[in-house]
Amino acid sequence: MHGAPLTHYTWRDVAPSLAEDFTVVAADLRGYGDSSKPAGLADHSNYSKRALAQDQVDVMRHFGFERFAVVGQDRGGRVAHRLALDHAEKVTKAVFIDIVPTHYLYTHFSIAFVQAYFHWFSYLRAAPVPENELLAQAAARGGALSPAQAEYQRTNGTPEGVHGMCEDYRAGASIDLAHDEADLDRKIRCPLNVLWAENGAMDRLYDVLAIWRERASDVIGKGMPGGHNMQEGAPTELLAELRTFLRG
Repeated sequence: MHGAPLTHYTWRDVAPSLAEDFTVVAADLRGYGDSSKPAGLADHSNYSKRALAQDQVDVMRHFGFERFAVVGQDRGGRVAHRLALDHAEKVTKAVFIDIVPTHYLYTHFSIAFVQAYFHWFSYLRAAPVPENELLAQAAARGGALSPAQAEYQRTNGTPEGVHGMCEDYRAGASIDLAHDEADLDRKIRCPLNVLWAENGAMDRLYDVLAIWRERASDVIGKGMPGGHNMQEGAPTELLAELRTFLRG
């Protein structure tokens, strides 16, 4: 599962090779890519990670899979976290890429966190203020887009796509926190591999592995090259890590 403002296309240099050994299903999250982009409800519940996790369960069932491993980066990692809690019987292994729990972030404020993740707060403002700002910024941006940027812009740069992304973040700071608060005593049961960008914001601000060891029973992890979007920045290294973990 991909992050923001990306789509399943972000796995283009990882998924084909991974599919030599596994069946790979890479869906666009609700609100992104070619998936549906409903108007957000007043309580943002239709963009909660619980709703997005259920989407993935439904997708996997559609393809005939009742149990499966999950790999999620950025926002997709947060969906994967909720999926591993709500559907523990279905998740065999999990990989979370460059995240710590949303609840931890919103309950451990620091100026460094706000400066590194200022968009987490900008996108929370009531619609359509951040949506209009993002659309205006995109319209004013000059220069040719790379093939990847053009693909992301095709769907995520629409009014509906920008709204879906903002609703994802609004849910993260509201209904997701209520769900997370209720589950603080529950641990992820499946084997978990947490990967973070070496010298990235998560690496600088948090002890990523120690935080996840408070939330899961069986955790390994390491820093990785390639930056926050390591599936694009270091696909070969990430592919090797995924193969080793998923095969074991």
